[in-house]
Amino acid sequence: MTAIFNTSSTFKKLLHNKGAAFGLILIILSLLLAVFGYFLVPDSSPNANRMIPEIGSKKPGYEVQLLRIHREKTGNPASFFSKLLNGVEDQWQYVPVESYRAQEDSIIYQRIVDERITERKSALLSQVAPEPVIHATFYLGTDKFGRDILSRLIIGVRVSLAVGIIAVIISLSIGMILGALAGYFRGRTDDIIMWFLNVIWSIPTLLLVFAITLVLGKGFWQVFIAVGLTMCVNVARLVRGQVMGIRELEYVEATRVLGYSHMRTIIRHILPNILGPVMVIAASNFASAIVIEAGLSFLGVGVQPPQPSWGLMIKENYNFIITNNPMLALAPGIAIMLLVLAFNLLGNGLRDALNVKGER
Repeated sequence: MTAIFNTSSTFKKLLHNKGAAFGLILIILSLLLAVFGYFLVPDSSPNANRMIPEIGSKKPGYEVQLLRIHREKTGNPASFFSKLLNGVEDQWQYVPVESYRAQEDSIIYQRIVDERITERKSALLSQVAPEPVIHATFYLGTDKFGRDILSRLIIGVRVSLAVGIIAVIISLSIGMILGALAGYFRGRTDDIIMWFLNVIWSIPTLLLVFAITLVLGKGFWQVFIAVGLTMCVNVARLVRGQVMGIRELEYVEATRVLGYSHMRTIIRHILPNILGPVMVIAASNFASAIVIEAGLSFLGVGVQPPQPSWGLMIKENYNFIITNNPMLALAPGIAIMLLVLAFNLLGNGLRDALNVKGER
C-alpha cells in the first residue's frame, strides 16, 4: 500500500498557498544563513564574540574607525570547512580611533576611551595591518560588550534551527514508535504506554530541563533532549489515534490474512499512510522548540555564553528596552517571531495541501 499523498502534487499545492510559500522562503533563507553565516557576517570570529568594550551599547547604524593591531597570539589560518563550522580567530586587535596619522615608522592615533573621551597613543607600523584603519558600520548596533548584534543574530540562527531539527527528530522517533505500538496492539500495551506518556506530559518542560541538567550539566545538547522528550507526547497521541483508525481498514486486515508480521504491517503499510498529520505536527513542534529554547536560554538553563542564542541575547539586553537602545533586545525577539511564524505558516500550508483535516 502506498502513501495517501503524491509528493509532486502536494508541493504544487504548497507553493500556491501564499502563506506557506512565504514561510518556506524564510526557512530556506534561515538555513542558508545557518550554514554560510561565518562567510556573510561582519564579525567572523568564533561565536561572533569580538569584544570592543569602548563602543558598547551603540545604536543601530553606528559608524566608527577601527585600527587593526597584530595580536600576540594568533591561530593557524582556518580552512574552508573550519571557518564554515566555527569561524576564524581574529588576527588583529580592533581599536576604535577618532583620528590617526602616520609619522615615520609609527602611527599616531586618538583612541576612543568613552563617548567624547579620547587618549593619544602610538604604534609601530610593523605592528599594524597593511591597511591599518578600516571603517566599520554596526547596522543593528552593539551590545554592552561591544559585539556586533547583526553578526550574533545571524550566527544565533544555528542554535534555533539545530534545537528544532534535533528536538523534532527525537520527538518523531519516540512518539511514532510508542504511538504506533499503542494504537496497533491496544489493550495492556496501550494502557502502559499511555500511562508513561501521561507521566511525561505532566512534567513541565522547565522542570524536565532542570532534572536533565542536574544529571548531564548545562549545555547545548541537554536542551535538545529535554525539548524532544517534552514534545514526543503530542506526536505519540496523534499517531495512536491515526493507527487505531487505520488498523481496521481492509488492506490492513489483508496483511494479517497474508501472514505478514506486525512490524512489517506497521512500518510498511500503516505509518506511510499517516505521514500527512505527522508532517503537520512536526512543523508545529519545530516552532514550539524554537520558542522553548529561547525561553530556556533567557532563564539561563539553555545555551551558555559566549555561544549566541536569541533567547540569551534578549536576557543580556532586555534592560535596554526602556532606556536608550531597545533594538538590542527587539532584534532577536523579532527574529524569533519571524522564524516561528514561518514554521506555523508552513504547517498550515501542509495541512491544507495534504488535506489533513479530512483525515480521521
